[in-house]
Amino acid sequence: MLLDVVHETRYAYAPPVRTAQHMAHLKPVDNALQRLLSHELQISPAPAQQHEAIDVYGNTRAFFSLQSQHELLVVRGRSLVETLAGTPPQSAATWEDVREHLRYHRGAAYDPAAEFVFASPYVPRHANFIAYARASFSAGRPLLEAAHDLMRRIHADFEYQTEATDVGTPALEAMQLRKGVCQDFAHVMLACLRSMGLPARYVSGYLLTEPPPGKARLIGSDASHAWVSVYVPQPAGAGQWADLDPTNNRAPGEDYVTLAVGRDYSDVSPVRGVLHGGAKHKLRVAVTVSPRDPGTSRPAAAPTIT
Repeated sequence: MLLDVVHETRYAYAPPVRTAQHMAHLKPVDNALQRLLSHELQISPAPAQQHEAIDVYGNTRAFFSLQSQHELLVVRGRSLVETLAGTPPQSAATWEDVREHLRYHRGAAYDPAAEFVFASPYVPRHANFIAYARASFSAGRPLLEAAHDLMRRIHADFEYQTEATDVGTPALEAMQLRKGVCQDFAHVMLACLRSMGLPARYVSGYLLTEPPPGKARLIGSDASHAWVSVYVPQPAGAGQWADLDPTNNRAPGEDYVTLAVGRDYSDVSPVRGVLHGGAKHKLRVAVTVSPRDPGTSRPAAAPTIT
């Protein structure tokens, strides 16, 4: 599936910002399940400096600085992505086997996925998460079966409500509220998995804005989306990651675009910055993901940033 992605972020400042430095994760990854065919980042006002770098998780992040006073910042990422149908990881390993595999053993080979067992800024390990997860992780249950059941339960037990939380809401608070948005659902699921000793990572990305005829519109399709990857060791070679979306109770497919992966939201926030001035701001984010006819070679012209 060919997908055009437009992600626009607008900050209106009062009083004006004097100088600013920003980092953005707006360039989709290029991997076995999706091909990045084109990408451009438009910024207004024009930055004094701008460059890209690859972070420790393989994501592309853009740095830019603004050295002149401004009341409005507009950051628009536009990408063309080809998503591919893939085969989900398969494994009969129990969740206890996977937990034991990731524990430290003297002389054992290091598995990089072990980093995703530990707590991170937004995702603590806590007894409350263990208590909730236990219903899914019964003794001897296969990891993937247990993880899918946990996803199903979070989808059923939590209410999607945009005003219930904000970007800084701790996972424990979202757990108590049983309300939130995709970021909260992902953080809670990550906290449950990691508290059980299982490696899992945060995935940011997008959903197809308008589904094909006859298909339900997915929650979160008009903004950035977030879901979870759980690590599945393989008998030989490197392990694989199985993506699960607790907000929509499904495994992501060709209608999903992966933007970046990390320990939690703090690693992959779309735009963040350090400002001099601009004590208050209004934020507006708009995301559109639309299918492109394979016979069309070029996307529609992007509107001028104002």
